Amino acid sequence: MKTLKLVLSVLLIIGINGCASMGDGTPGDKRQAILDMEREALQELYRTKPDTRAQISTAPGYAVFSNANVNFIFVAAGTGYGVVKNKVSGETTYMNMAEAGVGLGFGAKDYRIVMVFHNKQAINNFIESGWTFGGNADAGVKANGKGASVEGEAYYGDVTVYTFTESGIALQATIKGTKFWVDKELN
Repeated sequence: MKTLKLVLSVLLIIGINGCASMGDGTPGDKRQAILDMEREALQELYRTKPDTRAQISTAPGYAVFSNANVNFIFVAAGTGYGVVKNKVSGETTYMNMAEAGVGLGFGAKDYRIVMVFHNKQAINNFIESGWTFGGNADAGVKANGKGASVEGEAYYGDVTVYTFTESGIALQATIKGTKFWVDKELN
């Protein structure tokens, strides 16, 4: 029962903070901040995995998210925001995300997620339903561009997912669920 209360408390705190994850500013300012994050994340991905540039340039769409994640012993939670680019339709969709999980670990990190959609249906399914479930194991210490982290790459049907740590310290192995949803304020 104590563990359940702890999980719910963490999720409530993360949920409250997640609603304000973009901070103050006009919707235009927030959209621009997301597009700047997208550009920086793609530059980092292309630097560390040069072959992804060709993959993304030929894909019908991609998404880039920024996520802040906290893991404390048995509970993990995080929130973030990002953008989906549908290159077939030319549409840009701004989205939010939240995740919760259980597992063993400790740490906090700011990381990026880049998803490459290999067909139009994968893009539509992601925007409309936005749920993912999976496991995560990582280790890293990184600050001010220095340090090291273990980067991840996974394939989920018609989507390739790349993750990399921007900053933070974490040692964790979790099973988690992530919900992505359309940001009504920014679309």
